[in-house]
Amino acid sequence: MEGYDNQSRMEIGMDPTIVLHYNSSGKWGRQKGIDTGKTVVLLVICSFILLENVMVLLAVWKNKKFHNRMYYFIGNLALSDLLAGVAYVVNIFSSGRRTFFLTPMQWFMREGSMFVALSASTFSLLAIGIERHMTMVNMKPYGATKRYRLFVLLGACWLVSIFLSALPSLGWNCMGNLPSCSTVLPLYSKSYLAICITIFTGILLAIVILYVRIYRLVNSSSQRVASRQQGRFSERSMALLRTVAIVLGVFIICWGPLFVLLMLDVACSPQECPFLYKVDWSIALAVLNSALNPLIYTLSSREMRSAFFKLLCCCELRAKEVKNVTLTPTVDKSHSKSSSGGSPPKPREDTDSPPAVVLISAVLVKASGISPQKGKF
Repeated sequence: MEGYDNQSRMEIGMDPTIVLHYNSSGKWGRQKGIDTGKTVVLLVICSFILLENVMVLLAVWKNKKFHNRMYYFIGNLALSDLLAGVAYVVNIFSSGRRTFFLTPMQWFMREGSMFVALSASTFSLLAIGIERHMTMVNMKPYGATKRYRLFVLLGACWLVSIFLSALPSLGWNCMGNLPSCSTVLPLYSKSYLAICITIFTGILLAIVILYVRIYRLVNSSSQRVASRQQGRFSERSMALLRTVAIVLGVFIICWGPLFVLLMLDVACSPQECPFLYKVDWSIALAVLNSALNPLIYTLSSREMRSAFFKLLCCCELRAKEVKNVTLTPTVDKSHSKSSSGGSPPKPREDTDSPPAVVLISAVLVKASGISPQKGKF
């Protein structure tokens, strides 16, 4: 095909539009085959991302004490991290030279899934910040009567994220206008990237301002609290605040390099900024954030750590329970066989045998009205 780099040639099945835009951005000929070692490492990281975030979702779903606004938002953040892991796995197997065999719509879906995950994570952090601020102002969490507002807010986060990421496939792209194309994402318009970066940066600044205000509210209110119950609530809220603040800090550190790279992509040409071609590790660092969030929950929250351990030990505990249940009828059957084997009945003086002692103890416990479960607690 005329006008393309001589280092690479068009192959049967390649999409001309994709090749045209990658050639215009200077990335045609730079796409290499899939590195097996690098692919294995990234797939292992993605496997941890999927496993960890599924555990977070299961912990929030199975534990009734997590059925409140704060943990629903954390579950929503875990869901967006789970989507990021899935999207990156798809990206791994469709990158390199395989990119040129995608149609423009498939390319938009591949890149748009990452934008959905980024948008949902950002909006989830904003929702968590708003919830923490309202809780600190009122000194109590919202009641269950307002739970429908929570699910409406979560649904709105995903609808806005999907709509924002679908804009390029709906027409806001640079197809037919090559000078306005991005270098990092050759089919995306620079104006679209500029708007997205502005929105995400504004949201992150709003979140930081919210947490600074929350910290001041906690410090001022903790000096005025006289009730022990309110003091405990303030300590618990402060612990949750620290956890979410760490999550926010890690989010900024992991996604910051990619944000800066996209900003330079909008304002700089590849001839002036050749490092725009080295975006792979910035994206990998951003995806790594999805693996760090569950670790932060586990290390920072005692309740979440306990829920994780219960999930990990669930199979072992069930196996022990099944073993204990099967041991009891075995003892009874052996006793019945020994008593029904044609031997004469034993005298009463043998009533101090272990089965008889267990039977008498059970009768006495039942007569006294004390159940083992009640005595346990």
